[in-house]
Amino acid sequence: MDNLTHSLVGAVLGQAGLKRRTGLAMPALIIGANLPDIDAACFFWLEGAEHLGFRRGITHGPPALVLLPLVLAGLLWGWDRWQAKRGTRPKDRLPVHFGWLYALGFLGALSHPLLDWLNVYGIRFFEPFSSAWSYGDTLFIIDVWLWALLGLTLWASLRSEKKGGKWRRPAWIGIAVGLAYIGANWAISAGIKASSHSPYGLQADLIPSPPPLEFWKRDVIYRDPETGRWMMIDYSPGSAIPDAVPVAQGQPCAIPDLSALRKEDGELDAFLFWSRAPFATRAQGGGIVLHDARFYDPRARDRFSIALPDTPCEEPAGE
Repeated sequence: MDNLTHSLVGAVLGQAGLKRRTGLAMPALIIGANLPDIDAACFFWLEGAEHLGFRRGITHGPPALVLLPLVLAGLLWGWDRWQAKRGTRPKDRLPVHFGWLYALGFLGALSHPLLDWLNVYGIRFFEPFSSAWSYGDTLFIIDVWLWALLGLTLWASLRSEKKGGKWRRPAWIGIAVGLAYIGANWAISAGIKASSHSPYGLQADLIPSPPPLEFWKRDVIYRDPETGRWMMIDYSPGSAIPDAVPVAQGQPCAIPDLSALRKEDGELDAFLFWSRAPFATRAQGGGIVLHDARFYDPRARDRFSIALPDTPCEEPAGE
């Protein structure tokens, strides 16, 4: 998910009562909820599509979830001591307990991969022990309804606290409603995957992709068993299922055996490692362009595609 969602989750957890456990609890929760995304720094040293094979991996796995909150706790504890020595430590700050700082930082960090799992991009939960991708197919990567829910929850809790009311209650209600919202969306996607009465039938590679705003709908992506092309259906519960259309409207190309080229091309290797629904189209200047049906943009070469100008476009076998 996006970093605003992660931050709001950390803040709401604090308003549920955890911020009273130690001084600097809110920074521990909010920063901890964003810690795994330090892998975004890979843009400084990786080329092109190589970031696709690096993100949501090592910094989201068990070793990082244990070590990163430890570093955060040390920094926050040191900050508190430094302020105390300078005489700038806020008088109303609770005593800082290192153990609680670590525990809250760990809780915040743990929430991060769980939320990231919810979208179609996927995550590698057990990196470096396993590089297997896992996908929740439940929420769009930026869910404005979750923003609204978490934002309203945080506002109501802070407002109640300012008035001396039961400020933990709005946070707990918001958490419960948020979990129910996520559960309902998961049920929609799970129902599509389990259905055997649809035009696309049961398929292992079927992807129910949630759209940005209409959370109850799904862009159902699946591979046609006859042509091998990736198809899409605009699914809406309770409505007649429309005909499927190809994800790519351009000239399709077969994806040849790229095993040897992967060893020489780091971008290609990263792309194929990351890609869940790969397909190829003819490039304007010759060769092919590899895309992923989850993030296909026909208007331009974007960061979710890779060009192979020296690979000829051959007609797919099923065409």
